[in-house]
Amino acid sequence: MREARFSSQLTVLSVGIAAVLCSQMASADTTPSTSLQTITVTANSSVRDKVQEGSVYTEDYTPAAQADHLSDFLNVIPGVTVGGTSTVNQRIRVRGLDDTNLKVTIDGARQEGTLFYHMGDVTIDPDLLKQSEVAVGNNSVTLGNDALGGAVAFKTVDAADLLKPGQKIGAKLHAGYASNNDELLTSATVFAAPTDNIDLLAYYGKRDANSGEDGNGRELFEDSKGENILLKAGAYIAEDHHIGASFSSTEKKGIFPFRPDFPSRNDAPIPQNIKRDTYGLDYTYNPASKLIDVDANVYQTKTRILRDSDYVTKPGFEFDAQVKTIGGKIQNTSTIDTNIGTHKLIAGVEHYKKESEMSRDFIKSGSDSAKNTSVYLEDQWQNGKLTLTPGVRYDRYESPEFVAGGKTYDNVVGALAASYEIAPMTQVFASYTQLFNGPDLSQAIFNSDGDNTYVNSNLKAEEGSNAEIGIVKTLRDLTVAGDALQLSAKYFETDIENFIQFVRSGGTRVGLDCATGQSGGTCQGVVNSDEDYKIKGVELAADYKVDNFSMGLSYARARSKGDKTGDSIPSVTGSGSNSGDRYMVNLNYEPNDVIGLGWRSTYVASITDNKQNTKPNYDVHDVYMNYTPRQMDNLKATVGVYNIFDEAYASHSSRLNTADDAATDFEPGRNIKASLTYQF
Repeated sequence: MREARFSSQLTVLSVGIAAVLCSQMASADTTPSTSLQTITVTANSSVRDKVQEGSVYTEDYTPAAQADHLSDFLNVIPGVTVGGTSTVNQRIRVRGLDDTNLKVTIDGARQEGTLFYHMGDVTIDPDLLKQSEVAVGNNSVTLGNDALGGAVAFKTVDAADLLKPGQKIGAKLHAGYASNNDELLTSATVFAAPTDNIDLLAYYGKRDANSGEDGNGRELFEDSKGENILLKAGAYIAEDHHIGASFSSTEKKGIFPFRPDFPSRNDAPIPQNIKRDTYGLDYTYNPASKLIDVDANVYQTKTRILRDSDYVTKPGFEFDAQVKTIGGKIQNTSTIDTNIGTHKLIAGVEHYKKESEMSRDFIKSGSDSAKNTSVYLEDQWQNGKLTLTPGVRYDRYESPEFVAGGKTYDNVVGALAASYEIAPMTQVFASYTQLFNGPDLSQAIFNSDGDNTYVNSNLKAEEGSNAEIGIVKTLRDLTVAGDALQLSAKYFETDIENFIQFVRSGGTRVGLDCATGQSGGTCQGVVNSDEDYKIKGVELAADYKVDNFSMGLSYARARSKGDKTGDSIPSVTGSGSNSGDRYMVNLNYEPNDVIGLGWRSTYVASITDNKQNTKPNYDVHDVYMNYTPRQMDNLKATVGVYNIFDEAYASHSSRLNTADDAATDFEPGRNIKASLTYQF
């Protein structure tokens, strides 16, 4: 039936791609192809750049050129998975910890708070991105608060990324189609450098989609229209001073399940509107002096879910929930050479305030806020083959009134990392970082239930530590001159104390006593878990490259366990936060500068927890090809088949209930994608 849904839009696009693919691929013209926007996926730690650089690094990852979901490219990093079939409930997980325990930024702007059952927490369209950096685990004091599991930094495209040498103005047109849900993406980008010290960029894109199907032909409920805007301007106001301003917006209107991670509940899907707006100003000062390299930014970001009278007529379902974060950071990097090595000092101050508001049936029913100030200092000292990186950070965190009565937490954490080159192109590394995380805002929708909420003035902040050891080895000229094989292995342990849980009441759920906070009452609220959790795991990667062929192999395993019951960290995904062991293979072959071929295979093993809840194994394969004709080097065509064998499965990072398909967030079945990009 999916084939029958191909529209005339696909026909037009397919004709264009066919014309490109059928052109003379063997042309002798050697004109270099145009450098179009790419997405770079990076996984490293700022305290061990030299050690981990390139260890799990994928550049120009071709399937990302057609990404409509963060899983399309972030999943390539060992230890990282993205669940949630719909883009409105996609959840990033790093070693089992979801984005409520990660520092997530877009162009340096923190994306804080939660809205409604994990809906709208990470709202960005991949078509806006040029780079995504992931800190797998917290290994640096520079990450700051709200980063128990690490950080994800999204960066949107700049004019400098698209302009050719000497070009003053240019444009890029992009169109893409996906068969599974009849998704059509169209976008246009205009970029310019009218003078040597000014750069400008404007982007507008639309993404329309119908409901797709999983591998068994079951409907995945989403009928949406998306709109994306990106505006950027930058200028050198003096030789060493640069200022920039940006605005990005992602909006999606559509018919979604009441809770999108329950794709076919008894509640019929309803119209909803999810929107994120981010405003930013940045400043850099980089004179010739090694002592001064200033990077600063201020921002405001707002994420919103709207269900108004135009959408919903059922009383109580009309609401406007939003989270707004205002903040800024200033950081200076100094390089100091001494007779016993080189010191790279990173000093910074960060402050942000996050606010949530809730209006139900057109009446403002509640709000809450929290704020944090951090001061940190890190010293990356390198002396020959040895690098030592100590760091210290101070946090002052003022908690939400609705959660912990506005309690203030003052906390100091430290970190120490070391790496040593034990042999040529062989480095061992180790790190230890103390963790701190103040109580987050409750879901915005629960701000309206003040009379039924237990405010826990005795709530403790989450604390703990992250420890890692590993080795990176590079081998060159193994089989032929110029080839390279990089091997990396890492073992980690993350300890979390005072894990914070939200307890709901109603239905079969047991709430809290409204006066004492003990279990057995009718109130909802936030409490510390009785258990301390430990997350243990390994991450292995092998990357081989020779001439025009590259291959990547990776394996990742992470398990969390409580010290009392042995259960994993609580999670909304059914059987806890644990996932099965994940194996991934990536193959890329570019026989010439015209064509590129690739294959990605992912296998995730099944896993059963202490309560005999099972997450089934799955095996998914993607194949793709891109083509840039030498006669039209400004044009690029990409065709791919994703989930090529039509596997019916649910990611272990999504909601999963093997006893009830209606409570399982299944992934799309076979999906044929095609796209054309033209830049001039």
